[in-house]
Amino acid sequence: MKQFTYQDTLRASYLGYVTQAIINNFAPLLFLIFRDSFNIPLEQMTLLITINFLTQLVVDMLAINFVDRIGYKICIVAAHIFAAVGILGLGVFPLLTDHKFLALLAAVMTYAVGGGLIEVLISPIVEAAPTGNKASSMSLLHSFYCWGMVLVVVFSTLFLHVFGSQSWNILAGIWALFVIGNAFYYSQVPIAMLTQEGDSMTVKALFSMKTFWIFIVLMISAGASEQAMAQWSSAFAESGLGISKTVGDLLGPTMFAILMGLARVFYAKYSERIDLLSFITGSGVLCIASYLLVVFAPNPVLSLVGSAICGLSVGILWPGVFSIAAQSIPKGGTALFAILALAGDIGCAVGPSIVGGVAGLFSENLKYGFIVATVFPILLVTFSFIYRYRQQVRSLLVRT
Repeated sequence: MKQFTYQDTLRASYLGYVTQAIINNFAPLLFLIFRDSFNIPLEQMTLLITINFLTQLVVDMLAINFVDRIGYKICIVAAHIFAAVGILGLGVFPLLTDHKFLALLAAVMTYAVGGGLIEVLISPIVEAAPTGNKASSMSLLHSFYCWGMVLVVVFSTLFLHVFGSQSWNILAGIWALFVIGNAFYYSQVPIAMLTQEGDSMTVKALFSMKTFWIFIVLMISAGASEQAMAQWSSAFAESGLGISKTVGDLLGPTMFAILMGLARVFYAKYSERIDLLSFITGSGVLCIASYLLVVFAPNPVLSLVGSAICGLSVGILWPGVFSIAAQSIPKGGTALFAILALAGDIGCAVGPSIVGGVAGLFSENLKYGFIVATVFPILLVTFSFIYRYRQQVRSLLVRT
């Protein structure tokens, strides 16, 4: 019988982030199908995004109290089971009732429970594994979210193109099988705890630190900057730029995800030569520019280029903030990752919701939503400068 090692733990974690990519990106590819099949308007579809991330947010918050007591392994396997049931439910639940939107909402809430646990658990699982260069490992880990997003978009788009849009519920079943497979893989691998019981900081102690609040703002801004574009790039390419669904999905979300993944792989490879905070700040500036290009570009091709550049710009934000926070607060433990994931999910919920809500006020013109969402990368750049300033002041005080 095969002896599983911590390399298998890393591989299961990589696949876990592919699962997270399915959770966050599969349903948005079906928004226009849902609209046409179930007569659900785009403004109402925004609620599916919001509920997904709000549910993950609640799970992030609750997980602080039970993950360490139950153990990482039981929780991560349960996360995948919830995710599989919810993803399968996208295709099955609407067949069981006339209340199509409520059925979709139930499916989203179910897989969001799994998504919340995955977001809380996988980063500390990798951080606790006995491997070197944690910042590099964290960036490589999060790159698999991007490759998962590419896989979800490309496979789903081609599947629907070949078998027709009416086959979307079968596609949901295929993705659910993938998730169940990784649940079994996780059940077999060794998993270490991040800190010993009683050795990590309390939640109260974390919230008493001013630096921790800076990380919270950075995570909210990172999540919103990423998902405001990622969740709406497919619909924007099709309805806003007049491009077919197949081409729009391949050029919109796919290029976004590829460049986001390349940014993370690049940092993983060259992390020892790069100042992470400077990389995050520069990426935030590039993100602002990409949003402005999407909105103000004179032709659709340049708008798609802007969307792709946005993927490149947000690549390092989420894993980078995690890494800096782990280095800055080494005793943070599971609570640190859980609260930062919670903050990131707040951003993931707020960003796309603002884009969809503002677009609804302007005849579903998503460009107006993207204009407002530019505030998030601006916040990120501002608070990264604030963090650097505080670190420089602290360093000067230590020397004196």
